[in-house]
Amino acid sequence: MTETAVFGGGCFWCTESVFLSLRGVISVAPGYSGGHVEQPTYEQVCGKATGHIEVVRLVFDPDIITFETLLQVFFATHDPTTLDRQGGDIGPQYASAIFFQSESQREIAQHMIEQVQTEIGVPVVTRLLPAQTFWPAESYHHNYYARNPGQGYCQVVISPKLAKFRKRYAQLLAS
Repeated sequence: MTETAVFGGGCFWCTESVFLSLRGVISVAPGYSGGHVEQPTYEQVCGKATGHIEVVRLVFDPDIITFETLLQVFFATHDPTTLDRQGGDIGPQYASAIFFQSESQREIAQHMIEQVQTEIGVPVVTRLLPAQTFWPAESYHHNYYARNPGQGYCQVVISPKLAKFRKRYAQLLAS
């Protein structure tokens, strides 16, 4: 029995590479959600007029990794306090968002948002949104970091983020 989670935490190249390394995560797909354009392209989404957010769709085994644990990783690996921005990536497509797939996910996510906000002492701007159509990204975005580790963005942004993540969450990593 599996579940699905959909998160927007900035550039999907980063979020995909983080979640792919977790034990209990069966698959991770980059894509777009939340907008009004059907079958959007990367270029359209980057144009900032589609309403879509870059997201990852995870299929996971809740007997191995819980939705709450996925949320802990989500909040620890992006900045949920910056509106439509993650570092140098600026625009509505980089919004922090959780597209809940069930009432249970909504409740857990709402509690986690409140908890994170209390812990850090500043407002969390993560959007909590109902499930919407997930449009898969173009094939060249899938497993981007693993296929392009020498690319500048991967070296400067993703590699340091992954190193920090792996150190903090070593117990959750797949072998």
